[in-house]
Amino acid sequence: MTDKPQPLRSALLEGPAGQNGCRIAHGFFTRKGGVSSGIYAGLNVGSGSNDTPELVAENRRRVAETLGVSADRLMTVHQVHSTDVLHVTEPFGSPRPKADAMVTNIPGIALGALSADCGPVLFADHNAGVIGSAHAGWRGAFDGVLENTIDSMIGLGAKRENIVAVLGPAIGPQNYEVGPEFYAQFIAKEPAYASYFMVSNKKDHKFFDLWRFITDRLAKANIRAHALRQCTYADENQFYSYRRTTHRKEADYGRQIAAIAIIED
Repeated sequence: MTDKPQPLRSALLEGPAGQNGCRIAHGFFTRKGGVSSGIYAGLNVGSGSNDTPELVAENRRRVAETLGVSADRLMTVHQVHSTDVLHVTEPFGSPRPKADAMVTNIPGIALGALSADCGPVLFADHNAGVIGSAHAGWRGAFDGVLENTIDSMIGLGAKRENIVAVLGPAIGPQNYEVGPEFYAQFIAKEPAYASYFMVSNKKDHKFFDLWRFITDRLAKANIRAHALRQCTYADENQFYSYRRTTHRKEADYGRQIAAIAIIED
């Protein structure tokens, strides 16, 4: 692993924030640039993993430094696959609040979404100086965490037509195989959701396109959205993957982070 993090970035999220000389910094961080070893090798920021806490803390410090904030201002919540959005006005400590999305208009606070196959989504309204992050697995996206994040940003002064969103690394459609109960739940809610599934070679199973499901939900909310289309399951060198770990019957897994902040230069 290299000495410094090498986050993926999107031009859609780059740029100045508001009219006060601030800018938006973000990164979809990979495994590269961390100090963890073994099954956690790299930049594991998962406090909920069984990795050595001091190593996780150093990895988080490196993420914060890359973004331009102090380590105690890199915020991550206790993610529970909910649709709850937290309005962050100042750093919070332990225990971390339970939620799956955050929004802020306060400079110097980084909002992070941890993932290991679920979809990390970063949001920004550059004009208003409002940002957001969301952890969107299938359950959160299905129930409305993305739309709730957008509504919370609007509550802080963002305008829907100015909000942009980017889906970072998540499990790709060629590797997200699901059973009949999963498929039935989607079809019961909306028959048109069948378009997000492809036939699998395994009886009664299908492949699910989480990438397109998330970006379509964002588009239907009238948000300009983009997906990096990087598969966490397929690319072991760059990403942790819960499903890959499960298939290998490994004891635990690391988490990568996507994070965004308003920075005063």
